[in-house]
Amino acid sequence: MLQLRTTGLLALERLRSRGEFPQEWNGHGELEAATDRFLEKFAEERFAVAGELGPGFVLLELFERVVRCGDLEHMDDPATDGARKAEMVRALDRMNGLTMIYRLQVELLEPLITELSQQRGGTVRVLELASGSGGLAFALAEHAREKGIRLEVTASDIVPESVSAGRLAAAGRGVAVGFEVVNAFELDGLGKGTFDLVLVSQSLHHFTPGQLALMIAGAESLGAAAFVGIDGQRSPLMLLGVPAVASLQGIPEFTDDAFTSARKFYSDLELDIIAEVATRRRAHRVDAIWPMSMLTVRMES
Repeated sequence: MLQLRTTGLLALERLRSRGEFPQEWNGHGELEAATDRFLEKFAEERFAVAGELGPGFVLLELFERVVRCGDLEHMDDPATDGARKAEMVRALDRMNGLTMIYRLQVELLEPLITELSQQRGGTVRVLELASGSGGLAFALAEHAREKGIRLEVTASDIVPESVSAGRLAAAGRGVAVGFEVVNAFELDGLGKGTFDLVLVSQSLHHFTPGQLALMIAGAESLGAAAFVGIDGQRSPLMLLGVPAVASLQGIPEFTDDAFTSARKFYSDLELDIIAEVATRRRAHRVDAIWPMSMLTVRMES
């Protein structure tokens, strides 16, 4: 339910057999539009397949269409007061600590980081995009220090205020995490070979399919060995559970954002499609590790 794998896989196979997948694109300027266009086509094909399979599948598709939304979250809304946004960012950090989400993500990332360290024979340089408060960046750096892993972590965001707050937090915690203002859709300016791993955590749903494809393609252009995207699993339980846990923070807008986020989470098959469009090959995997979905894209060396 909400993953819609049966209808989704059949729809994708049809589109592939007709030569409509993966999408053709030339340059990053076309990639965003091509990805968004194909995801819309995929959803329509999936609905057509559901109609052929029977009423039960159609009901699931209709439920998906009611649940899915593209609403702007309070945290992303320019009209939301800056102090209120900062309060919600702190609330998210507390929630991740309470639910041990940072610890889970560090455990998921450690095997890849260890592998890259062995392959490259030195320090692994990680760039986190859309890092917000930098909670995961701090958790990674602290874990690496405890385990003796040679790791350089740079947290980045498009919002200068978030970067400034991150730098102050890093100084206070005594952790070597750098913070930089970075446009996640324009990584070419960072210099080829600057980073080994590009990471996006808990914010995939804030971006359109085309924007995610741009990040993946940007990571490849940057010369990174891998791109990793981690977010909540798309499921009815998350639809109920995420806002329920968020409500413990006592901030109505934060609870509302949590419900909106759960409605926007990508299915595992959607992440799979986005990665294949962005790279034009199947050099990736999507793992469902409750309550997260993790996309790992290996880049050509």
